[in-house]
Amino acid sequence: MAASEAVFETDVPARLDRLPWSRFHWLVVFALGITWILDGLEVTLVGSLAPVIASAKGLSLDDRQIGLAGSVYILGATLGALVFGRLTDRFGRRKLFTITVGLYLVATILTGLSWNFAAFALFRFLTGAGIGGEYGAVNSAIQELIPARRRGYTDLAINGSFWLGAALGAVGSIFAADPRLVDPALGWRLGFVIGGSIALIIVWVRRYIPESPRWLFTHGRPEEASRIVAEIEAGIMRQTGRPLPPVPERAALRLIRREGTPWIEVVRVLVVRYPGRTVLGLTLMATQAFCYNAVFFTYALVLTRFYAIPAQAIGWFMLPFALGNVAGPLLLGPLFDSVGRKPMIALTYGLAGVLMAVTGWLFSIGVLSAPVQTAAWTAIFFFASAGASAAYLTVGECFPLETRAIVISLFYAFGTLLGGAGGPALFGALIETGERVRILWGYLLGGGLMILAAGVEALLGVSAERKPLEEVAEPLSLAP
Repeated sequence: MAASEAVFETDVPARLDRLPWSRFHWLVVFALGITWILDGLEVTLVGSLAPVIASAKGLSLDDRQIGLAGSVYILGATLGALVFGRLTDRFGRRKLFTITVGLYLVATILTGLSWNFAAFALFRFLTGAGIGGEYGAVNSAIQELIPARRRGYTDLAINGSFWLGAALGAVGSIFAADPRLVDPALGWRLGFVIGGSIALIIVWVRRYIPESPRWLFTHGRPEEASRIVAEIEAGIMRQTGRPLPPVPERAALRLIRREGTPWIEVVRVLVVRYPGRTVLGLTLMATQAFCYNAVFFTYALVLTRFYAIPAQAIGWFMLPFALGNVAGPLLLGPLFDSVGRKPMIALTYGLAGVLMAVTGWLFSIGVLSAPVQTAAWTAIFFFASAGASAAYLTVGECFPLETRAIVISLFYAFGTLLGGAGGPALFGALIETGERVRILWGYLLGGGLMILAAGVEALLGVSAERKPLEEVAEPLSLAP
């Protein structure tokens, strides 16, 4: 290839960012966000139905095995993120988010057919691998298709939709665990089989999502990228009956044709080019992973052991917890685009950490009832949910286009491995002691980590709001 042919110009990013909100963007939100709804439904079933699964009518598991199953799920997600994230940057967003949701679908159904702890743990591992792979593919596609002015709110809302699924899972568990409605030995199995089967909707809807034009032009296919954007533009003009806003002058990028990014270049980006952003991303991901996985996977055990809540009523307590997590990104999300990433991430992490420590202390001295304890968690995770969703936004938009999926996957994998895999097992062991003071130390650790992350954000945070992705982090293929 001649040197002149190796360099090309593209105005695709500017054309995408100046588009008005349309049916196409709603389709992206639905097709990609529904994954997290189903994941939330399935994970909540595990948490809410933990007492039933652990009982003699389930798989006869002890508290440590329930906690271990949560950790195995996280380990699967970690491995899935690393493997599928790399493949997403190599083969494209569209191909991989179809493969990963297929793995999730099959593994979730198989979870409902488990016959002992080993089988249950294996299928939870595979389910986690599918979901872990989704993080890189889905978050990359969201950030690369949504206009810059609404990228923050949209990304937070989609990641927060996990908790809409959690709310549905909480309601579903109420019926699945009620012996008057269904045999408990069958109810928890149906929950997984039905939940996994619904994922077929995702496979069907995602047929209408195109490959990311940004991925195409960074892989030497600018003509195809321009054609896809032209189709999106034509669809929006037919919908609105009005011409589109003009493309800003001097918006074109000069890029060098390339097909892939070797691992050594990925490492150089993380360690040499953006070391501060690397520290920031790891901190945000690891701290929120510890808090969420530790509390969420074991809260049903706290309710049954310390508050004597029957298994069939756990869903009523999980429901407000989930709704608080949904409300956080929806109500606070616009502020991440207006007030800014840096102040809002620091604020949400810091508030969540302080409230978690205070709630843990009140729990340890026995002054909280089950409803009050649940109300406290609802308030805590109203803030934590917005901050945690912004962590995924941060690690996606703060690194070059060519490394986006693998960087999201790496940060998710290592952050989750550092902060999330041990959380459920640790809290399961603390709960098994039956001593509130022991559990307090776990809550203090979680709160302290969130406060630490708030401080790191205040020092190293990036003001990426309303900016094109290529301005936040220059593409590696940018021509000199």
